[in-house]
Amino acid sequence: MILHAGLLAAHVDGAWRGVLIEGPSGSGKSDLALRALDHGFRLVADDRVALWACEGALYGRAPDTLAGLIEVRGLGVLREPALPFCRIALAVACEQHERMPEPAFKDYVGLSIPSLSLQALESSAPAKLRRALQHLGAWPDKAYLDALAVGVSPRPGGDSR
Repeated sequence: MILHAGLLAAHVDGAWRGVLIEGPSGSGKSDLALRALDHGFRLVADDRVALWACEGALYGRAPDTLAGLIEVRGLGVLREPALPFCRIALAVACEQHERMPEPAFKDYVGLSIPSLSLQALESSAPAKLRRALQHLGAWPDKAYLDALAVGVSPRPGGDSR
């Protein structure tokens, strides 16, 4: 499945945790991504994300033609160091959000992950992403960490694209 979204990752508690960022054009997805990159996040995919499920977890990567690229409004398409893939722990919708929302979840390729709404242009948005990832709790990471250590993707076929 290819989704119109961005994917960033933060190293939290010894593992890369991905944040899938969705929203309509002009909602601030790329602006949020740039600010998050300046706060220690890593790019995985910009504009399009290939999603797949493996052993009960959701993963994402950039399509080959977009790997390592990010569009910066006003500057064009630029190269950015990127992770080849990551496990997705959180989905974020760039839109108006409630002050104290109830826990929410969103389904992708048959898997459910935590979800929240966020105003992407708020200066605190990158900090909110990191804190949301930190408070999601731990999951079984051994296979994921092992795959990253050897550069193999935990997806069908096992290639590292």
